[in-house]
Amino acid sequence: MYLYDFVVLTDDHHVSPGQIDQYIQNVLDEDRLVMEALQAKGYRVSRKSWSDPEFDWSNTKAIIFRTTWDYFDRFEEWKSWLAHTSKLTQMINSYELIEWNMDKHYLGDLEKQGINIPPTRYIEIGEETSLAQLTSETGWKDCILKPCISGAARHTYKLNADNLNDHEAILQELIAKEAMMLQPFQKNIVEKGEVSLMVMGGTFTHAVLKVAKPGDFRVQDDFGGTVQLYDPSQEEIAFAEKVVKACDPQPTYARVDIIRDNNDQLALIELELIEPELWFRLYPKAARILAEKL
Repeated sequence: MYLYDFVVLTDDHHVSPGQIDQYIQNVLDEDRLVMEALQAKGYRVSRKSWSDPEFDWSNTKAIIFRTTWDYFDRFEEWKSWLAHTSKLTQMINSYELIEWNMDKHYLGDLEKQGINIPPTRYIEIGEETSLAQLTSETGWKDCILKPCISGAARHTYKLNADNLNDHEAILQELIAKEAMMLQPFQKNIVEKGEVSLMVMGGTFTHAVLKVAKPGDFRVQDDFGGTVQLYDPSQEEIAFAEKVVKACDPQPTYARVDIIRDNNDQLALIELELIEPELWFRLYPKAARILAEKL
């Protein structure tokens, strides 16, 4: 007999915060909506940090990855925990999807299945190259450098001819220990913003538009970006659902981040299957839809 049907996963920082600012309140509200939707269906639900040393994960039927937002800072510990815990309980999304989605090489996998992504040059660990060589090879004058495993815009840099030398040392430091990726800067991220479409059980539920603050290119609210509900076109919805259908196995929930690329075509920027912010607080019905899918 399980102690819980579902445990909603967060991290140490958000499991029982002392001081609560608006950012933390948003986290608490998001997790509360998921828990309440599951409890309304009669499930026994708890909320715990993924790294809780006291909890026996075999005591819950399933765990739902929600706000485990420190995993990329504790990556080796996280990988070990995932491998161990996957043998004790069901993961939602699945362990196979999480392993795949942690590393942005997955974008290349989706491109092979017909999903449009911005042109991408992967820089593997230990590769002998330089920013001057990479930009000469690709022909990209304005580009974005970021890690293949990251979150919250960690080590994300906007590069051009004027600042390549300033970033050469950090590139060499990073590729000594982790894979990186280079992409041409997508002007529509600044001019039009980025759209996140939420897909529950393969079906679109709601979307938001994320816009960077003036003078920045990062749409995350950590950097002053703004978020609002968005009414997507049928083309955008179909694109998002096509991205999700390309996954194997199928995710229970997904966030599909898209833009119009430099050719004005819909393109996938990120597919978030591990711990995406899903903005249930802007559209609480989606939490109930997720509970129904579960």
